[in-house]
Parts: sequence; structure tokens; C-alpha cells
Amino acid sequence: MASERETDDVSGVETTGHEWDGIRELDNPLPRWWLWTWYGTIAFAVVYMILMPAWPGLHGYTKGLLGQSDRAKVTSDLAALDVHRGAGAAMIRKASLAQIESDPQLQAYAQQVGQSVFGDNCATCHGIGGTGGKGYPNLRDDVWLWGGTLEDIQHTITVGIRADHPQTRTSQMPAFGRDQLLEPAAISDLTEYVVKLSGRPADAGAVARAAPVYASQCVACHGADGRGMPSVGAPNLTDSEWLYGSDRVAIRGQIFAGTGGVMPTWGNRLSPETIKALSVYVHANAGGQ
Repeated sequence: MASERETDDVSGVETTGHEWDGIRELDNPLPRWWLWTWYGTIAFAVVYMILMPAWPGLHGYTKGLLGQSDRAKVTSDLAALDVHRGAGAAMIRKASLAQIESDPQLQAYAQQVGQSVFGDNCATCHGIGGTGGKGYPNLRDDVWLWGGTLEDIQHTITVGIRADHPQTRTSQMPAFGRDQLLEPAAISDLTEYVVKLSGRPADAGAVARAAPVYASQCVACHGADGRGMPSVGAPNLTDSEWLYGSDRVAIRGQIFAGTGGVMPTWGNRLSPETIKALSVYVHANAGGQ
């Protein structure tokens, strides 16, 4: 690598003295537009450091001549939002669920609040549109494990399901296989029985063998006709909605292991009026009864 400064024969520009593989670097001046842009950024930075919070110190930071504070701005915005929402929240607090749904103004307010709260707290499991997924109920259909009235929805949101609230809603599907309550053959027969209940073709012999097992083990919660009991959170086995899957493998797995999900209790996280608004939102937009 050469290090002597020379003048390029072609351009007449002095080189920097650097050369790599026969290529010499020309010592061209920087473009004026680039220099002025650079000077402008330096000037902007100096002005910014004077006007805005900039330099950290041992016990704080420079406040800047403008006294700008993002924390103060957020606090101010939240206070303004509370004032804006105060009137609507007061009306929601005083009104019953039925009154909220029947009053267009209150319902519109509840829908706005409920949509925001749902997106922040519920969409993680139930999805943005409330359609759920495997193990997470679809809130867009008309199938409700614990009832779909306004009061039912409000109560479920408040106390949760299998949560830590003292009044939480609790149900337990026995793990017939894992706890060795039934033999594998009986579980296979019971799987066919459930398939038959849902209106699909099933092994007739297995269904006949499973009938007394179903009567002794399943009727108490799912009912003799398999339509379930919302009072205990037992699903309807005769429809086409399946929380953990509708194929034989999924049904057998549920009979074997007795899976049950957990819904948090929101009574200690959301205000009563917020839960009301959320209940109205779910009921109105997700097939409430």
C-alpha cells in the first residue's frame, strides 16, 4: 500500500496517498450540500440540548429552557381522559345492564370502552375478533359453557373460571384414563358414543357398549341427551362446536386427560363499570343469549 501523496494524471486531483491493488484514493473535497447539512445537524443538536431535557447528572438531568417532560404530558393526558370518561363511567355505574343495552347513548359508550378493554386484556386468548382457538372459547357463536345472558357474562368476567376468586366458576372433567377410572377399551367405546351424540356416523357396537358407561359416568353433567348443563359448565356434546377438537383423537384425549382451562378473574383488576361495559360489548358483538 502506497502512502505518498501524488497528483492523479487523469483528474488532476491530489491523492490521499492511499492505494489498494493499484487503485488510488482521490482527495476530493466533500460536497457543499453535505457539509451544510452536517453543520445544520450540529446547530440543531446544540439548540435542542439548550431547549429540551438532554444531559443526565448525578441527581437528575438538565431540564431545558422549555421545561418539556414526557412523564408530565402522559400524566396530564391521563387526567384529561379520566375527566372525559368520568361522565360516561358515572352513567354506566348507575345503570343496569339491561338499561345500558336499551339506551343507544349508553350502549355506544359501553361498546367503545368494551372494545378497548377487550383488545388490551382478552384478545390474547380469545383473538382480536373473539373467535378463540383450540382451548379458548369462541365468543362469536351462540354456545356458552356458563350461560350467555348479560348477567352470566358479567359474572364470568368478574370471578373467572378455575381462578383464585373465592366465587370463581369451577368444573372438572374427570381424567378417566390418566386416573385409571376406565379401561382403554371403555374410553374408546365412549369416544364413539360422543361421536354418535354429535350426529356423526359411529361404531354401533361401541355405542351400545358405552351406553351404560355414559349413563353412570357422564349423565350427571352432560345430561341424558348430551346437551350439557351451563349451571356446571358442562358442554353440549350434540352441537358442532368443540373447544379441544372434534375428531376422535381429540375427543379420546379429552376423555382420557380431562383438560380444563383457566380464565382470570377480572373483578380485582377492572372497575365495576369497566366490567359492565365489557359485558355489554361481548354480549352485543359475540352472540349473547
